[in-house]
Amino acid sequence: MSGHLDQIRDQQKETWDRFSAGWKTWDELVLRWLSPFATAMIRHAAIEDGDRVLDVAAGTGEPGLTVATAIPNGHVTVTDLSDRMLEAAADNARRRGITNFETKACDAGALPFDDATFDAVLCRFGFMFFPDVATAARQLTRVAKPGAHVCAAVWGAPERNAWATTIMTTIARHVDMPKPPEGAPGLFRCAAPGMMAAAFTDAGLRDIHEEDVTTVMVHDTPEAYWTFMIEIAAPVVAGLAKADDGARARIKTDVLQLASQSMRAGKVELRSTATVIAGTRA
Repeated sequence: MSGHLDQIRDQQKETWDRFSAGWKTWDELVLRWLSPFATAMIRHAAIEDGDRVLDVAAGTGEPGLTVATAIPNGHVTVTDLSDRMLEAAADNARRRGITNFETKACDAGALPFDDATFDAVLCRFGFMFFPDVATAARQLTRVAKPGAHVCAAVWGAPERNAWATTIMTTIARHVDMPKPPEGAPGLFRCAAPGMMAAAFTDAGLRDIHEEDVTTVMVHDTPEAYWTFMIEIAAPVVAGLAKADDGARARIKTDVLQLASQSMRAGKVELRSTATVIAGTRA
């Protein structure tokens, strides 16, 4: 891996270690919010009891923990770059009495598993952060058994994800946010139509299938949405760090007003759309 990619990897590890406490605090909400994407991934992966499953960049353990409960005679390995995120995953497994589950801290670009090890490989919202998308796709393919399914989820276009743009576009109106280099890690890095399908094809996967899945992020109040985003979203914190006290106050006021416009039946509901991509190891 080049020095530049090493730097990206190290920055990602530092970021996720730092934000692990926030993710643990909001884990129940995140589980409900992202559940539809996990359900679609598991369906496309065609996982069966007795399978050995790998969940890459699983953070606090999902969707790997959900898979583990569904295959009591199988085994799930979850990986992440952040040891602290994996500590939360292990805590979640113990709390739910899940024993057919293990964690492994590692880089998705250099998975420490033998070729053709797993019956299914999953990666939910990890590709957007990997230093090199193509390398990670090849690694996920390498460790899958012939005939096994590799499945990922990536965020769709910004206009289809108000959960993120409600706050990020507001910050950008008040703070000078330099445009990141093309291809740099970020929420919408993998949103371009066909990008992930091409990466999967180039990695040696066949029978590529894509499905758009839409759900909503739900919060009790606009204030709860604000607190959630400043505790779990690194780009939000980075943007707010550029704002002085006055700008930060204006940003918060604007975000709360926008979130209040998304109230439905007394709750804040913000659209969230992702593409689920699945392919088969030849």
